[in-house]
Amino acid sequence: MVSWLTLSVTAIVPVSTLRLKKRELTVGGGKERMTAHWNKVGWPLGYDSDAKRQDLVRELHMLKTNLFMNYIEEGKLPLRPGVLRVVDAAIAAGVPLGVCSTSNDKAVRTLVRVLMGEERMSHFQIFAGDVVPKKKPWPDIYLLAKEQMGLDAGRTVVIEDSHIGLTAAKAAGMKCLVTKSSYTANEDFMAADRVVEELGKEEAGGGVSFKDLEALGLS
Repeated sequence: MVSWLTLSVTAIVPVSTLRLKKRELTVGGGKERMTAHWNKVGWPLGYDSDAKRQDLVRELHMLKTNLFMNYIEEGKLPLRPGVLRVVDAAIAAGVPLGVCSTSNDKAVRTLVRVLMGEERMSHFQIFAGDVVPKKKPWPDIYLLAKEQMGLDAGRTVVIEDSHIGLTAAKAAGMKCLVTKSSYTANEDFMAADRVVEELGKEEAGGGVSFKDLEALGLS
């Protein structure tokens, strides 16, 4: 049996709805993306010290997080096809579930609660935000989950959608299935154990079944 199944936030919801720029997806974490952006294009006038820049990033990240949570609460963010089907199958099989994300912890919990419901959420362990100092592509968040949950990394299946997420999962010694998106379709996924467009509808043919994930975890 698969020892654990984890999903990234952008494997749960369509990344296009998050309105990220493709180049920003090479950096893990919202605050880190903002910092990388301004380091590249130049900081706004008057933000010439590290303290001021950190304050600006913190304030804007908080604003972005609040807007994102409102977006979720208003039902404007759908789940990607097949997510609930796979989650329900994992719960029925007694497989521990997790979400490992560089996104804000409160936002991730809101997303899981609203889009999956309280009952499903109770089956998840959530590792998010600044719980580790080094974010994806570093494997730290997956290694933390492995340690705290007592997991067998080689039998843990991670569902990711980006190169940095894949890199983090593989560096942690885990199996990784990639569900591509319009923003990450051209990224390098050669290290993935399997690559699909989406989890999809199993009854339509071509969808990823829970048995497929079990086989991946045992391969």
